[in-house]
Amino acid sequence: MANPVSALFARPNDDTTKTVTVAALVAFVCAILVSTASVLLDPIQQAQIEAEQAARMEAMLDTLPGMREVMEDAGVTALETRIVDLQTGAFAPDIDPTTYDFTAAGTDPELSTELSTASDLASIRRKPLYAPVHLLERDGELLLIVLPVYGSGYASTIRAMLALEPDLSTVAALTITEQAETPGLGARIAEPEWQSLWPGKELLNEDGDIVIEVVRGQAQSVHEVDGISGATRTGDGVMFALQFWMGPDGYGPFLDRLAEEGL
Repeated sequence: MANPVSALFARPNDDTTKTVTVAALVAFVCAILVSTASVLLDPIQQAQIEAEQAARMEAMLDTLPGMREVMEDAGVTALETRIVDLQTGAFAPDIDPTTYDFTAAGTDPELSTELSTASDLASIRRKPLYAPVHLLERDGELLLIVLPVYGSGYASTIRAMLALEPDLSTVAALTITEQAETPGLGARIAEPEWQSLWPGKELLNEDGDIVIEVVRGQAQSVHEVDGISGATRTGDGVMFALQFWMGPDGYGPFLDRLAEEGL
């Protein structure tokens, strides 16, 4: 009996059966190679992402006047990371912040909850049940808090670190840690020049309402930040992300509890 493989390759090169079969085999082998490479490289990619985010956090701290001196006085070299239950606003001591994956939790049905259309300002569909917060404190007094936030932009998910002053309303810094917006337009949110517009801005008004806006043209108040020409949807994405995460479905319960009870 003839070998099926030999018989296949003995067919003319313009034979339809041979062409389709060879194409299918090539596609199958390529799929195996790509899948294997993806699995093997994923830990390396995640490590690189975490290292980049850590570097951005360090760079953000360096932009805050006197922050390194404050940290030195407090005897710390990095902010303390703790996990918060977003529903109750309480710390979740049973969850290890070194192993908790905030990004993955946002799509895990067991670690997230579906958002209604009305409450999903950031267009993220689901929100994690728990979130990390990064704290700098001295003798029980809060000096700085950094909150990871994210939302949908024009072409990508935008992730950022929002640093707040002890009043929990004044922006100390905003650092974009991940984005894939349009180069030369929306991608300018990652530039230091745009991020430098944020320090000193107020997220809340005197009544505690979330009023921060990214506006077209030039900002006219402490609650406004200049938008980027030609990138309105990207600016809106940042704005809605902050409005969502500062609100009742985000860090709102935690911030309220922190304001009332302290650390």
